[in-house]
Amino acid sequence: MPSTPHEVVIDMFSERPQLVAPLLSALGCELPEYEAVERRSERAAVVAPTEYYADAVLAFRRRRETVLAVVLEVQLRRDPDKLWSWPVYTASLRARMRCPVLLLIICPDASTASWAAQPLDFGYGNPPTTLTPLVLAPSAVPVVTDPRVAIELPELAVLSAVAHPRHPDHIEIWRAVAAGLRDLGADPALRYHDFILTMLPRAVRPAWEAFMSTGLRDYNFTSDFARRYIAEGEAKGEAQSVLTVLDARGIDVPDEVRDTITSCEDLELLQKWLRRALEVSRADELLD
Repeated sequence: MPSTPHEVVIDMFSERPQLVAPLLSALGCELPEYEAVERRSERAAVVAPTEYYADAVLAFRRRRETVLAVVLEVQLRRDPDKLWSWPVYTASLRARMRCPVLLLIICPDASTASWAAQPLDFGYGNPPTTLTPLVLAPSAVPVVTDPRVAIELPELAVLSAVAHPRHPDHIEIWRAVAAGLRDLGADPALRYHDFILTMLPRAVRPAWEAFMSTGLRDYNFTSDFARRYIAEGEAKGEAQSVLTVLDARGIDVPDEVRDTITSCEDLELLQKWLRRALEVSRADELLD
């Protein structure tokens, strides 16, 4: 079953197919003149016992003509089977759409990217036929620090934050992400926040969390995401205060009580518990 990060990246391109254009440009591809980028069926129809499905297929359109098709695969780790199936996707799409086809592999780490970039030797032809994927390693992802770019392509800003966690301008990258999330609905914004948190190195995650808890206040946000995230940050702070007071008083907190406190998002109730934490003799008395 595909992992959640895998699905999030696929959803990015499914919901905003034009995201593929700046990534191909970053890899040095000279794109044909086009008017739109559209999503197409991922199914590779071949006469075989097994059906093959690419993660995404994107088509560059000019008027009624498809001028370029892209097979897009998100590869989080090495998978030897893909070295056999990737040519199937490419050949099938070329036959179906009758246009040039690119195979683009997106990898979250340099090691997987190096593995995915190896030429695929078909073992025949003179010279021998090979297929060499285009591979987007983290170092090739554009660094997005301009909020205007992030607002136009929020997903590009999200990929930039994941690819460059220790960049000297990482705070500016995060500010651009925040600007890009501002006008998204709560569901995609929270999904992208959690995706970044999951993909960042463990040592960087607290800084990202702290930025999102306080940095959002630098913007005049009106989105459901901003209000919800700030409220969640305040609730987490109050919950931690309740537990700190109980700990300072030497009161043992059973797991079920701790879970109730940390999962509570009602600020008024948490503030009530904080006041009671100064008086109770047992942790469970807070909840009475």
